[in-house]
Amino acid sequence: MLKVQEIRELIKLIDDSSISEFTYEADGATVSMKKQGEQVVQTAPKPTEQPVTPQPVEQEQSVPEKVTTEPSAKEEEENQSNASMSTDYDTEITSPMVGTFYEAPTPEDPAYIQVGDQVKSQSVVCIVEAMKLFNEIEAEVDGEIVEILVQNGELVEYGQPLFRVKNK
Repeated sequence: MLKVQEIRELIKLIDDSSISEFTYEADGATVSMKKQGEQVVQTAPKPTEQPVTPQPVEQEQSVPEKVTTEPSAKEEEENQSNASMSTDYDTEITSPMVGTFYEAPTPEDPAYIQVGDQVKSQSVVCIVEAMKLFNEIEAEVDGEIVEILVQNGELVEYGQPLFRVKNK
């Protein structure tokens, strides 16, 4: 299976290219990415062998988990309602991976940023921990943080908005 950093690099390469769809298969694992508008969306294939039936918890633990990065209907509804409530921003800083969100490098340190702080494109805004690796997330835009959308220690998904930024 590909490492998180390799997947991040693939996403950036696909995003910068004119390719609209990409699929990679190796060792029984499949990574499929499609561009939708300006974003790269990574999806896992849907099983076609059997219809999905509820299973006891013991069996679910032995089945390898597939990660789907497309938001559920509930998440899309929440995102749309949040977007309509707060439109005083230009861009969102999103999570480049699945992991745990941390607002500071250690529990004793202050948060990297607060609402109202100015950020540069190279500014570290948070850490997302994935598989015991702590990845510093940069703003990638210049502007002012107008909203923090996740709590410290919260699990985040790939592409989930973390911060809203009003551009300079």
